Amino acid sequence: MVAPSKLSQVFSYQNWVHAVSGAAGGCIAMSTFYPLDTVRSRLQLEEAGEVRSTKQMIKEIVLGEGFLSLYRGLGPVLQSLCISNFVYFYTFHALKTVTSNGARSQQSALKDLLLGCVAGVINTLTTTPFWVVNTRLRMRNVAGTSDEVNKHYNSLVEGLQYVAKTEGYAGLWSGMIPSLMLASNPALQFMMYELLKRHILTFTGGELGSLGFFFIGAIAKAFATVLTYPLQLVQTKLRHRSKEAAAAPSTSRQASGQRTENPLQMMISILQHSGVRGLFRGLEAKILQTVLTAALMFMAYEKISSTVGLLLKRNA
Repeated sequence: MVAPSKLSQVFSYQNWVHAVSGAAGGCIAMSTFYPLDTVRSRLQLEEAGEVRSTKQMIKEIVLGEGFLSLYRGLGPVLQSLCISNFVYFYTFHALKTVTSNGARSQQSALKDLLLGCVAGVINTLTTTPFWVVNTRLRMRNVAGTSDEVNKHYNSLVEGLQYVAKTEGYAGLWSGMIPSLMLASNPALQFMMYELLKRHILTFTGGELGSLGFFFIGAIAKAFATVLTYPLQLVQTKLRHRSKEAAAAPSTSRQASGQRTENPLQMMISILQHSGVRGLFRGLEAKILQTVLTAALMFMAYEKISSTVGLLLKRNA
C-alpha cells in the first residue's frame, strides 16, 4: 500500500512539470522532423519491390503529391503525441516517486527499465486508438488507399467515431499485441537515457548542456529503435489494416504479407516474401526521424523542465 506522503507526491506539481515538458518537447520535435515520419510510414507499408531510400521517397512524394503532402496528418499526430507523452512522462516520474526512498544510489538501469515498461503498458492501453486513426489519416489520398480511408478519415475525432462504428471498439486497439511488446521501446530508451545522463552528470560534476542532452537522447533512441524495429513494422501494418481488408480471402492476405492478424505469422510471412531486409524496410527513415525527434524532444524537455524549476525556486 502506498503511504499517504508518497501518494501526495504522485500528484505533485513536479510530476505535472515533467509531463507538460515531455508533451511540449515531443510536439516541438515532431513538428520539426515530421516529413521523415511520413516517409517512414510509407516505406513500412510497402509490400514488395526495391527498398527505396529516404531521399528517393521524399522526392517521389513532393513531385507526385506536392510538398504539403509531407505534412499530411500533422495536426492529429501532434494531438495524439501530446496526450501520449503526457501520459508516459507523468506515469514514469510518478512511479519513480513511489518506488524511491530519496537516495540517488537507489537508481539503476534495471529499475528504470522496469518502470519504463509499466509506464509504456499504461500509455499503450490508453492511447492506441489515437495512433490507429493517425496511421490511416496520413495515408489519405495516397495511391492504392481505399475510398473508405479517403472518405471517412478527415480528422482524429471523425476517425475514432468511424472505426468504433464500423469495426467495433476492438478496432480502435488494432495492433495491440505488438504495441504492448513495444512498451519495451520507450523503456529501453529511458533506461539508456537515464543511465547515460547519470554517468555523464557524475563525470562532469552535475553539468550538462543542451547539446549533451541532444546527443544522449539520440543514442538512447537509436539503441531502442534498432532492437525493436521489426515489431514497429508489424504494428504499423496492423494499424493500417481496415475491416474491409481484414475480411479479404486468407490467400490474398498471405500473398500480400500484410493482412495476417497474428503478429508472429505476419513476421514469418514478411520473411518468406521479402527476407530479413523486409523486416527492416524503412529503417533508414525511421532511424533518421526517431533519433532526431527523440534527441530534440529530450533537449527541449530538459530545458523546459529546468526553466520551470528555476522559476518555482525563485517564487518559493
